[in-house]
Amino acid sequence: MNIREQLEKKEYQILSPHAAFSSQSRGRKSVDELCTVRTVYQHDRDRILHCKAFRRLKHKTQVFFSPEGDHYRTRLTHTLEVSQVARTVARALSLNEDLTEAIALGHDLGHTPFGHAGEKVLQELVPGGFRHVEQSLRVVDVLEKDGQGLNLTREVCDGILMHSKGRGPLLSPDSHSSAKTLEGQIVRLADIIAYVNHDLDDAVRGGLIDECEIPESVVSVVGVSHSGRIGRMVRDLIKHSLATDEAAISLSDEMDEAICDLRNWLFTRVYQVDHVHADFVKASRLLRELYLYYQENEEALLLHGGRRLAGDSLETSIADFIAGMTDRFALALYHQIFLPQPWRSQ
Repeated sequence: MNIREQLEKKEYQILSPHAAFSSQSRGRKSVDELCTVRTVYQHDRDRILHCKAFRRLKHKTQVFFSPEGDHYRTRLTHTLEVSQVARTVARALSLNEDLTEAIALGHDLGHTPFGHAGEKVLQELVPGGFRHVEQSLRVVDVLEKDGQGLNLTREVCDGILMHSKGRGPLLSPDSHSSAKTLEGQIVRLADIIAYVNHDLDDAVRGGLIDECEIPESVVSVVGVSHSGRIGRMVRDLIKHSLATDEAAISLSDEMDEAICDLRNWLFTRVYQVDHVHADFVKASRLLRELYLYYQENEEALLLHGGRRLAGDSLETSIADFIAGMTDRFALALYHQIFLPQPWRSQ
């Protein structure tokens, strides 16, 4: 019996009957030889961790565009915080931590530069629209490894695709819009628990708001400190999920409402305020001009690093290229294409 088989056997001894067991995975799109050391979900986590799209997250905006301070979150640190919250919950509920971590690490790989401003631009321009959850799945399924994809398990792909809730309900009552595994459903909630807390923390650090301004209806439920808020949200999630005999992921009605209220308050007081929003208006114009430029100059798309995959439209290839950019790469490319360059002698 090799190490992977020992780990698979141990899962049946320590995990909840409702967990996603590695040996019962629905498999991959293409059959791979099984690793002798890692379970399939551990293998998926490592494939995500070592891919190029994951490394680019460190230079993609979370909330504040190109912050000068070293302590503001990026899309990468957001991803790591989601992973930490999700793994804590999965362990407490005796669910599969490796699957949970793999989904968490891959959930935002398709996010555009400049945060949701970039996503909104592509949503308007790309025929059929654009959603970062679908692009994240496309990254791991198609784009990575020069068009081969990472060939992840179906459970990880499902969790990535179903992780986002936008401004809708935290817990989707519709089985068609929630992950098939409890591990994937955990990541959906860990994502919002992470971002409402770290975005609030960054907004306080940036002087946009003061913690004393947080609505009392939220404070009375989640507390006043950064760590205290996360702790209360996580404990509530664990407690109410355990109350379902670990068969469902659940929050108390009070906590669900408080998190939604905090999210809505952040939209009003942080995400949509003029001196934050103004930079994203500029960033939106930048990405729009790049998109339209490549529509008229396919050769430039290929010259600058874009790729045309068989069967894809030009618009899809442009969206892939732009969505994969970091903030600084998009800025440098815009400068190169649209702004005068110093003359250099040959």
